[in-house]
Amino acid sequence: MSISKRPLILVTNDDGITSLGIRTLVELMTQLGDVVVVAPNSPQSGMGHAITMGEPLRLYKTDIFVDVDEYECSGTPVDCVKLARHYVLKDRAIDLVVSGINHGSNSSINVLYSGTMSAAIEGAVEGIPSIGFSLCDFREDAHFDHARDAILQITRQALENGIPKGTALNVNIPAFEGKPVKGIKICRQADARWRERFDKRVDPHGRNYFWMSGDFVNLDAEKASTDEWALENGYISIVPCQFDLTGYQAIAAISQWNLGNSLPV
Repeated sequence: MSISKRPLILVTNDDGITSLGIRTLVELMTQLGDVVVVAPNSPQSGMGHAITMGEPLRLYKTDIFVDVDEYECSGTPVDCVKLARHYVLKDRAIDLVVSGINHGSNSSINVLYSGTMSAAIEGAVEGIPSIGFSLCDFREDAHFDHARDAILQITRQALENGIPKGTALNVNIPAFEGKPVKGIKICRQADARWRERFDKRVDPHGRNYFWMSGDFVNLDAEKASTDEWALENGYISIVPCQFDLTGYQAIAAISQWNLGNSLPV
């Protein structure tokens, strides 16, 4: 009789190793495989794909979770994945990277700023199937129970079927509103953006400082193929994201520019 090998799952996030979201994700992943946690020791939201350079990284064993090999890192979410891949688990094959569960949406343009999704994308860069999970609720005590079954279902399918090379999945889950989600939709990223404002203020020493705020503008509001539509209508959205940022559709147009065959000497 053959003995099945449990998959090795790396868990990380950007809200910090003590957040409720990562506690929930670790609990779920232990049902599916052997879990190793490498996560930031403090909140790292909005860090995008930043890495730590010019100062040392600190890595410490922790005992926050039960029966889990776990570490907290002084760096960014991407630092955590890099340290896990090349130091903590350098002699072991990681079967899946999962990042989250983020407190707050990472749909549409937010994916570019997200530490949660940057960790998942770094996993994909390393050739590891990777998923970022986010809940559209910024509260520290957000309700995650309605998302559990879907997270397990999506993760199981990723483990069984794999994820296309060069791709990470951006999964966003509607906030709990007293009823179950309607289902799961595979979507594209909505054409949406933030229109920022900066509030200029003066500190007690007479120096200027600024608070950034803004309005979220969805230019795809009526299009059912987008992640924003899915979330607004009670569905979980899955957007496959790639780290190849080449604008292939623009190559032909830019090739028509009069650039000549060579630059002047």
